[in-house]
Order: sequence, then C-alpha cells, then structure tokens
Amino acid sequence: MKIASRAVMWVFLLLVAFLTLFPVLITILGSFKTNAELTAGATVMPTIWQFSNYAEAWKQANFSTYTVNSLFVAVTSTIGILFVSSMAAYVVNRMEFPGKKAYVGMQAFTMFVAIGAVVLRPQFELMIKLHLHNTLWGVVLILISAHASAFFILQSFMTGIPKELDEAARIDGCSRGRTFWTIVLPLLTPGLGVCALFAFRGAWNEYLLPFVFTLSKPELQTLTVGLANLKYGVSAASQTHYMMAGACLSILPILVVYLFANKSFMKMTAGSLKG
Repeated sequence: MKIASRAVMWVFLLLVAFLTLFPVLITILGSFKTNAELTAGATVMPTIWQFSNYAEAWKQANFSTYTVNSLFVAVTSTIGILFVSSMAAYVVNRMEFPGKKAYVGMQAFTMFVAIGAVVLRPQFELMIKLHLHNTLWGVVLILISAHASAFFILQSFMTGIPKELDEAARIDGCSRGRTFWTIVLPLLTPGLGVCALFAFRGAWNEYLLPFVFTLSKPELQTLTVGLANLKYGVSAASQTHYMMAGACLSILPILVVYLFANKSFMKMTAGSLKG
C-alpha cells in the first residue's frame, strides 16, 4: 500500500512537471525554427537550427534599451515595495490605532480581488496630476502601491519576532524607528528575500502599465512591451519565431536574479536560524 501510494505520488509529480516544462521546451525549440516551419507545426525539433533568430530578435526588439528600462522598473519598485511593506507590517503588528482592521481588510481586498484594469484610468489620471505620466516613475509608483502580498508576508514573519525585543530596546533608549531599523529589520531578512523575489518577478513581467504609460514614448518601453511588438514586423507578417527567441532572451535576467537570490536566501535563512 505504501509503495502504491508513493508510485501514484511520483506519477502525479511527473505529470505536473511535464505540463509545466512542456510549454517552455516548445518555446525554446520554436525559437530556433523558421516562421514557416513553426506555423506548420509538423516537427518538434527544428529542421535547421536558426541561431540568427536571436540576433534578429535582439535587434528588432531593441533589447539593450528595453532591458535597462525593465531593470529600472523592477529594481526600483522592488526596493520601494520592501521599504513601504516592511514599515507598514511593523506598524500594524506592533501598534494599535483607529482603523487598523479596516486598513488590513483593504489590503486583503486589493490582493484577492483582481481590479487591475478597472482602476487603470483613475491611476493614469492621478499620474497626470502628479506629472508622472509618460514616465517610468509612474509605473514604479503604482507597482509599489499595489503589492499587498508583501505586506502580509512580512507581517506573518514579524509575528515570529518576540515583542520583548522591542521592549528591551525601548528600555535602552531606542526610539521606535531605531528599533525597527537596527533590531526588527535584520531579523526580517528571510521574509524580505521572499518578497524581493515575488516583487522583482512581478515587475519584470508587468505588461499593461508600461504599455499604457509609454504609448507616446516608445524609448521608455519595457522588455515585455518590446516582445509584444515582435509579434508582427514592419510588413505586418507574423514573426512568432522572433517572439519566441525574444521570450527566451528575456528569461535570462530573471533566471540569473533567481539563482543569485536563491543562494543568498539560503544564507540569510541559515544566519537567522543560527542567530
């Protein structure tokens, strides 16, 4: 019975792995095909490996400029999300104030209810009033304000930090701000690592906001918008093979960040456990 249940579990895991990795494999193989071969769909493996697809995708999608724009949006918004969410989680977890339950409920509402496109026009009008429309700073500001999951993750981590540490720091003369920055925040490093990964990935893959905010300034477009423009060339002919090659190239930065962050996250977790 034990062997049978384990076999069923392995079959299920292999099926999930196959369903997850198969589209990635098809995209990688499709990036080396001609558009005609890709459209025909007769073979899985490319007949002739078209490495030139990557060079053409890099050229047409203006990868160097768009990658810098995407990195700016992803890095800046990630830092902002960690900064705002960690302080908000500290205040909610450690203090009592009027409207606390309403604030937490509002955060939960924005996280569980998909309202992205619904509030797009009010967000754009707000950025116009702040003179941040047609800028990447407007995209960054909206991404920072719409990341409630980081707040709940950090609040959950903060629950495991004893409040006695705060009280001891206050007895030693530390203000609330100094207590947060010097005592609580270093203990939140595992949670900050988790939030950073989610925030960076979300900002890197964001399409709608950069598309709307850079309509009149193509030089500010991010990589996701540039990839969408690869779908059709100047002649309006389908360029799916270039789009797949561009998608494979766009994965590389986020993959490097994930591998680096994963190693750093393991070190942070080990350090917090040792402490």
